[in-house]
This record gives sequence, structure tokens and C-alpha cells, in this order.
Amino acid sequence: MDQPVPPAAKPASWLSKLGPGLITGAADDDPSGIATYSQAGAQFGFGLLWTVLFTYPLMVGIQVVSARIGLVTGHGLATNMRRHYPKPLLYFIVGLLLVANIVNIAADIAAMGDALKLVLGGPAHWYAVGFGVLSAALQVLIPYTRYVRILKWLTLALLAYVATVFVVQVPWAGVAAGLLVFPRLPWKPEYITTIVAVFGTTISPYLFFWQASQEVEDLHARPGARALKYAPELARASLDRIKTDTWFGMGFSNLVAFAIMLTVAVTLHQHGVTDIASSAQAAEALRPIAGEFAFFLFSLGIIGTGMLAIPVLAGSAAYAMAGTFEWPNSLEDKPALAPRFYAIIVLATLLGIALIYAPIDPIKALYWSAVINGVVSIPIMAVMMLMAARPDIMGALIISPRLKLLGWLCTAVMTIAVVAMFTIA
Repeated sequence: MDQPVPPAAKPASWLSKLGPGLITGAADDDPSGIATYSQAGAQFGFGLLWTVLFTYPLMVGIQVVSARIGLVTGHGLATNMRRHYPKPLLYFIVGLLLVANIVNIAADIAAMGDALKLVLGGPAHWYAVGFGVLSAALQVLIPYTRYVRILKWLTLALLAYVATVFVVQVPWAGVAAGLLVFPRLPWKPEYITTIVAVFGTTISPYLFFWQASQEVEDLHARPGARALKYAPELARASLDRIKTDTWFGMGFSNLVAFAIMLTVAVTLHQHGVTDIASSAQAAEALRPIAGEFAFFLFSLGIIGTGMLAIPVLAGSAAYAMAGTFEWPNSLEDKPALAPRFYAIIVLATLLGIALIYAPIDPIKALYWSAVINGVVSIPIMAVMMLMAARPDIMGALIISPRLKLLGWLCTAVMTIAVVAMFTIA
């Protein structure tokens, strides 16, 4: 990493700029998120569509900050926290992240198993085990430069939800009214709870750790590359690439969330189905109302996005643990070179598999996962914003006033959401 960086070749197209941001955004629409968006559409129709537009710039802002920290410093979030902040704070954050990620993994693989059962029949639990084992094996056995291509292709699975919008009849006048509903919000406890759930699903801590670490992985994958802090002459092109990647990735994520909410609103909500407990239940409920094709697309989307989200959940947990305890960590390394890093990936996935057999109410598990994600996101975002503004960490590449405002606004919104969650609980 001590050699000078040769001038980067001009990208062939804007598609070459898409990578960590695209994968991170797509992973945000995991089966648990699909369940949340489905419940929002079923319970309130078009009344929560505005949340997708509201969270988009906030999501972009905080993810750009996380990506910049990784690329500028050459280290992930946990390593930077360990170097510059008290260890008890780091242990608290990483501990909560691990718990939330494992619960999310359990919920996601259970939903994938249920979705495949709906399509093929058979034992949902065994399908779930198979998905979990396959995901862990792919991360362990395939080097990062090849595996990341698989993740990029998996993002296409989310187009299934965009396609369902064209299968159902959409009253666009009602959609427009839903997007403009904010000034006359029905401030009831269940409405606020669902808003908090949508915010918590959209802005999640594991996404921060993953995107920062993927920028570091991409840096290490380029021969002779160095962190931007030590190669500021390359900053403009690299930071422009991060912005393009993140704006597109988070836009893709929110487009899919919008499509899910809209599809469920024009089908289930308008037919009196207002209580959805899981993504698989949403798919099953669509079948008699929207037809077999919409059901099939919705179900396959659950499986595809689950295969994308589980590696991100397990991988972000491993990056966080490795950064905390100074372990070697890279998906490009063979397992023998980073045994504890890969052990966390496998262990987090296996614990997620084990949880689907535990006598735990899945709805309560998802609720508490959202609570934990909401709580832990606040100190993580606050520390990220402080780090990104420190010259001793970022060198001359501290964040701009505009990005600082957007990041702190996102932190404030999540703080209000968490306070509201506990107030109305």
C-alpha cells in the first residue's frame, strides 16, 4: 500500500461507478424490510408513501459519510472507532449490532423458506436452513472480487417488485394524494409506530458498516491503491464516484420500497386486508387478489433479496468484530488468512438459523430488532459525523457543510423516531 497510485483510467460508463452503494441500497430491502413496507401499505394504503421520499436524501447523506470514511482513511468504521473513541462505546455499539443482525438473519432466512414453500410446497424450515448454509458457503469460498459480481446481479431480483406495479391497477391520483399527506398526518400511536418501523428499516446500522468496509475492500482490490487521505489528488474522481453510486443505490432501494408499499396498498388494503405479519404472508395474500403472476414475482423477490441481504448482515457483523479486536479481515483473503473474521460470518448465520427453531414470536423478534437498530443507529451516526469532520482522521477531506447538515439531520430524525417509539410503546 506504499506505492503511488497511477492515474485511474476513465470509466467506460456510469455503470462502472456502481458498486458498494448499489449493493448496500439493495440489501436494505431485505425480507424483513419487505414485511415492514407491506404492513405500511396494508394498514394505511397510500398514507405512508411520503416516507419513501422523505428518507431518500437522509439515507443518501449518512451512507455517503460512511463510504467516505472508509475510502479516505482506508479502514472500516469499527477500526476508526477503536482508534479514536473509548472502547466501552465501541463494545456497546458492536454488541447491539451483532444482536440486531443475528435476529434479522433469522427473520430473513425464515421468510425465504416460507416464500419457497409457497411456490414449490415442502418444508419451509429446511429451505431456510439451505439458504443460510448456501449464503455462508458463498462468502467463505468465493473471493471478494468474484463474489461482489454475484451480489450485483442479485440486485436485479428487486425489479420483481417494480414489475408488480405494472401487474396491478394503480389509481395514480390517490398515489399523488398519499405523497402529499404529510401536512395532515393522522397522529395516532399505530401510525407513528409504523413510521418509526419504516425509518428503522430504511436507515439501519449494518448498512453503515457494510458500505464503509466495501470501500476498503475495493481499495485493496486495486493494485497500488492507497487511502485518499494519502492520495488527495485522486479525491475528486473517487468522491464523485461515491456520490453517484450512493445516490443511485439508495434511489433503487427507495424505488423498490415505494413499489412494495404501493402494490400492497392497491391490492390488500383496498380489499380490507390490513394486517400483514411477514413478507411471505403478503405474497400469499396477493394471490387471490392480484393473480398468480403478481404472487410469483413477489415470492421470488423475497428469495432474491434475502440472498443479497444475508451476506451483508453477516459480513457487516464480521467487519465490526474484526475492526474492534484488530483481526485480519477481507472477503478477498482465504479463510486461513482471516479465520476469526470468517468464523463470525459463519457463526452469525448459524445462530440466525438456530433462532428459527426457537420458541420466539417472530413479530416480537422483528419489533425488538427494529428497536435495537434504532437505538444503536444514533450513537453510530453521531460518531460517524464527528469522525468525518475531524482533520486528524480525514486529513484535508473532511465533509462539506452541506453533507454535514444532511448527516446531522438524519441523526436528529432517527433520534426523534426512537424517542417516539419508546414514548408510544
